[in-house]
Amino acid sequence: MGLSLANFRPRLPALIAACALATAPVFGAQDKPVKKAKPTIKVNASPPVGFAPARFVVTAELVGGANDYEDFYCATVEWDWGDDTKSETKQDCDPYEAGKSEIKRRFVMDRTFNIPGEFRVQFRLKQKNKVVGAGQTVVKVNCGVQSGGVYPCF
Repeated sequence: MGLSLANFRPRLPALIAACALATAPVFGAQDKPVKKAKPTIKVNASPPVGFAPARFVVTAELVGGANDYEDFYCATVEWDWGDDTKSETKQDCDPYEAGKSEIKRRFVMDRTFNIPGEFRVQFRLKQKNKVVGAGQTVVKVNCGVQSGGVYPCF
């Protein structure tokens, strides 16, 4: 079979279609933004139990997921101490850039509880007023000794 136009003519529509597909933009799943893995939030208190007045160091860690997870980038940090008090921290950050901006992965606060009880400490990451991530732990405060006497139990 020689290389003449007559030999290509029957195959011409298929060749044109193949060339068009090879150079056309690909649509479908690739056009959707890639959903990045969301980090898990783990909250721990050290020590988990104390005697009033008890000082706890509470740590929230973002484990796994993408380093540039957009919802967690420059989020407001809220600690709900379980005793009707809250603490909130906002950061001043550069605008988010995918693949470049990095999330903060470790948050540490200390807190003294003066009365006995069991307190559910909640950690929240917020964008505006929306909670985008949360974790919690429980601390237990037993009756203790204060200067001047024993702290009463309820």
